[in-house]
Amino acid sequence: MTQSDIWRLSATDLTSLTRSGDLSAQDAVQASLDRMADVNPALNAVVEDLSAEALHRARALDQSRAKGEPTGPLHGVPVTIKVNVDQKGHATTNGVVALKDVIAPDDAPVVSNLEEAGAVVIGRTNTPEFSFRADTDNPLYGRTHNPWGAHISPGGSSGGAAAAVMAGVGALAHGNDIGGSLRFPAAATGAVTVKPGLGRVPAWNPSQQAERGLLAQSMSVQGLITRSAADLHLSMPSLIAPDPRDPFHVPIAWRGAPVEAPIKVAFTKNTFGYALHPEVEKALDTAHEALVDAGYVVDEIDPPDVFECGRIGYRTLMGEVLTLMKSDIEAAGSQTIRDIFDVYFQEFPPIVETELVHMLAKRSHYAREWSLFLQDYPLVLSPFLPQPFFKPDRDTEGAEGVHEVLGCAVYSYAMNFLGLPAACVPARLAELPQGPQPINVQIAARRWREDLAVDAAAAIEARVGQMCIPIWDKMGG
Repeated sequence: MTQSDIWRLSATDLTSLTRSGDLSAQDAVQASLDRMADVNPALNAVVEDLSAEALHRARALDQSRAKGEPTGPLHGVPVTIKVNVDQKGHATTNGVVALKDVIAPDDAPVVSNLEEAGAVVIGRTNTPEFSFRADTDNPLYGRTHNPWGAHISPGGSSGGAAAAVMAGVGALAHGNDIGGSLRFPAAATGAVTVKPGLGRVPAWNPSQQAERGLLAQSMSVQGLITRSAADLHLSMPSLIAPDPRDPFHVPIAWRGAPVEAPIKVAFTKNTFGYALHPEVEKALDTAHEALVDAGYVVDEIDPPDVFECGRIGYRTLMGEVLTLMKSDIEAAGSQTIRDIFDVYFQEFPPIVETELVHMLAKRSHYAREWSLFLQDYPLVLSPFLPQPFFKPDRDTEGAEGVHEVLGCAVYSYAMNFLGLPAACVPARLAELPQGPQPINVQIAARRWREDLAVDAAAAIEARVGQMCIPIWDKMGG
């Protein structure tokens, strides 16, 4: 293998070489940095280049291994970190100009967990202002572009993460998700991710001046975006390592107890009156067939009401945002993000005051309904979005734009409100008039069973293949 090919390796393949000594951590990191230099100027996915730090750390890892010291499960794997999470000595900007000088005093748990496992941070990735759009653009860093082309948004808020990893910049990309911010960019780029459930990954920013709202704490989760499901199985056990700074983290193993086979999957195409695009339907059918061939029992049956749960959940979140964030958005946000939030509040009328308290209580009702359903069906295969991914800046086009971007995405934010894990995996490459683009589906799972969702994603990926290969061909990689 030549140095110019190393960046193509999955994290799983890379670690088999770095841990055995067949490939140095320095060569692994250098290859990814070279790739970043080649493609990032056109993508603007990585907005802070950490090449010098990365190479210094890689050399230290090589020296440690040469002394016979044990290697971590992610030894020498290049990763990126989203700019809304603390990394010691670097600005946690959250895509906001006013926060460009907020320097983190220490690492967030996800950063320390990845580094403890041997990963090497090569750069920090872009996010929209306040990490609250399903697209990625801001006045501080500018727009991130989708490696598939200008006809598709890169998604958000972890758009920089997905664009980077799918273009070959790092084998793993950190992101987070309060309503879909891991899954939107995965769907936009054909990446694979799993939104962990509530309490699964420790989270906290040492730079924060106040605790987040209750729903922000319970709906927002940290995770990874990858090119393959196998890389989630490799890396997520390290990400979920305990950290006492998150008092609500649940320290349980990545792999749960075996589920009685064959595993039953509830399969739904219900889009609640939103038009189901033919390409999305074909992706769902392909995923269905892949799971049946892999030995799952797939029944076409609707789970508990996703539409009501999702809409109530997001309206409740908007009530918290209105109460706790609106003044910051007005003071530090651009006119674009202020206008978008005005339309958010129209699309999702905020639930406030006494009704907010009632809806927080009713959250347990929705979660219980799903918990009981998932006793019979440990997995739920559904659309992620009812239509192919939208164009850049669609959410700036008033009520119609926000409705297409977020209004129809109930399968996404319902899982955040419920606190359930949900994988997002490509099941089709659609040839559309505006150009080719991947179509992802979602697989929700029982609480604490991210591993089951990732297993199912791997079965679909085995049928469809990895979407990074067509991107690399397109980019001349």
